[in-house]
Amino acid sequence: LAVKDPTAVERANLLNMAKLSIKGLIESALSFGRTLDSDYPPLQQFFVVMEHCLKHGLKVRKSFLSYNKTIWGPLELVEKLYPEAEEIAASVRDLPGLKTPLGRARAWLRLALMQKKMADYLRCLIIQRDLLSEFYEYHALMMEEEGAVIVGLLVGLNVIDANLCVKGEDLDSQVGVIDFSVYLKSDDDIGGKERDVQIAAILDQKNYVEELNRQLNSTVSSLHARVDSLEKSNTKLIEELAIAKNNIIKLQEENHQLRSENTLILMKTQHHLEATKVDVEAELQTYKHSRQGLDEMYSEARRQLREESQLRQDMENELVVQVSMKHEIELAMKLLEKDIHEKQDTLIGLRQQLDEVKAINVEMYQKLQVSEDAMKEKSEIISRLEDKTNQINATMKQLEQRLQQAEKAQMEAEAEDEKLKQEYVNKSESLQKEFSQKEKQLLQLETDLKIEKEWRQTLEDDLQKEKETVSQLRIETQEIINLKKEFLKLQEKNKQLKRICEDQEAALQELASKLSESKLKIEDIKEANKALQGQVWLKDKEATHCKLCEKEFSLSKRKHHCRNCGEIFCNACSDNELPLPSSPRPVRVCDSCHAILIQRCSSNVP
Repeated sequence: LAVKDPTAVERANLLNMAKLSIKGLIESALSFGRTLDSDYPPLQQFFVVMEHCLKHGLKVRKSFLSYNKTIWGPLELVEKLYPEAEEIAASVRDLPGLKTPLGRARAWLRLALMQKKMADYLRCLIIQRDLLSEFYEYHALMMEEEGAVIVGLLVGLNVIDANLCVKGEDLDSQVGVIDFSVYLKSDDDIGGKERDVQIAAILDQKNYVEELNRQLNSTVSSLHARVDSLEKSNTKLIEELAIAKNNIIKLQEENHQLRSENTLILMKTQHHLEATKVDVEAELQTYKHSRQGLDEMYSEARRQLREESQLRQDMENELVVQVSMKHEIELAMKLLEKDIHEKQDTLIGLRQQLDEVKAINVEMYQKLQVSEDAMKEKSEIISRLEDKTNQINATMKQLEQRLQQAEKAQMEAEAEDEKLKQEYVNKSESLQKEFSQKEKQLLQLETDLKIEKEWRQTLEDDLQKEKETVSQLRIETQEIINLKKEFLKLQEKNKQLKRICEDQEAALQELASKLSESKLKIEDIKEANKALQGQVWLKDKEATHCKLCEKEFSLSKRKHHCRNCGEIFCNACSDNELPLPSSPRPVRVCDSCHAILIQRCSSNVP
């Protein structure tokens, strides 16, 4: 025989016990009267069975002193998953007599049963199995199908009404032991159960009939009240009808009077309109004559205003140009001063940069070798990436073709919708234009008279303003003439400063060129002196002829010795001279190595 899994056997036993306890509780409640107290034995057994079901497969949690294994942890999760359970959790935490988490869990189960929502709360827990895995093992009853079956059985407990006093009970120290003697069957129990079933059926019928009588009584009373209210409203409506008839007769008489008055008013308005038309025609003729004279005055004033405005614009443009020239001159002066200071600083900075450039060249050569090796590796990677990009481009082209087809279909549908919309809009606009034209024709006659009166006032105001502008323009022209004179003076000063600056720059360039030449020659002399250290002079007897012209030395042809190459020349061959800042006379230079020549005396001493 195959060995059964002990955890599966435990789950099956607990499920059977839950079925028996729930069934026995419902049957006994129906026979007892459906409202139960906390001392009712089947109800106490039901809570004990539920504790065992919730404890099955619980993970042991370590604490400071011992190991904890309580069902309060998973029941606390219901508060987060089901918002209506917040009231139960808050009331359980506020109970003064509870000290242990097991006591809080027992109080929570009792309150959930009284609310008739125990099945809903536990169903939320079973759905969230990833959260339950923190508290239960994988083989626990709440993690398997048996838990869902128990939740379905708990729905039947909504028939029972429970009135439980949780505040005074000692729920922390209760011992949860299942009493199996309640569920054992006998012959007497079978007969008694059949009687109980019959009694329960009779009680149900009695309760049903009582509820029907109550409902019928309530409907009869409501109907009587409606009849009374309808009778009262009927009497009120009859009275209101009589009053309304009297009001209608009075209104008809008033209507006849108003019609007669209306005819009289129409006759008067017609006579008044005829009189006003004659007046309007006379005013129009007078207005036309006066308007011709005003138009001529306005055209002349307008022509003068244009001429003066053009003059003013020309003067303003000249002023702007002169001001910009003044600013440019000031900026040029500042830039010239900065250039002089910068050139002095660059001479000092160039010396420091020469030393830095030498060190940088060495570092750059080393970095160049490293970068060449890296470039070879990167070129190989780039070739691989190009192959991949070609593949991706091919797939992108296929997707773009599909997109274009979809966009064409969408554009055709949108074009049809726009055509229909334009037709409706054109019709509505044509109707609105006709209506607006008719309204404008009515308003034109009234507005023309007002506009003509306003024109007279505006023309007079414009003439006064133009006179004021002419006087202001004359004042501004005098100011511009004064500014021109000042501008000419500034131009002369600028030219003088430019000349001075150019002279200074030329002097600086000459000094810089001379300094650079003299420094190079001094360095050459220093190198030549270093090279001559340790060399031996030729004897005067041995040097008899010049090496260039190969003629004998004499009093007219004196000997000159080169420190660098050691050769001896005559004064006729060594004509190259170099001016030195340290010596008053120029120095003779060697033709081959350009080093300084030294004249030798007859005693062969340098």
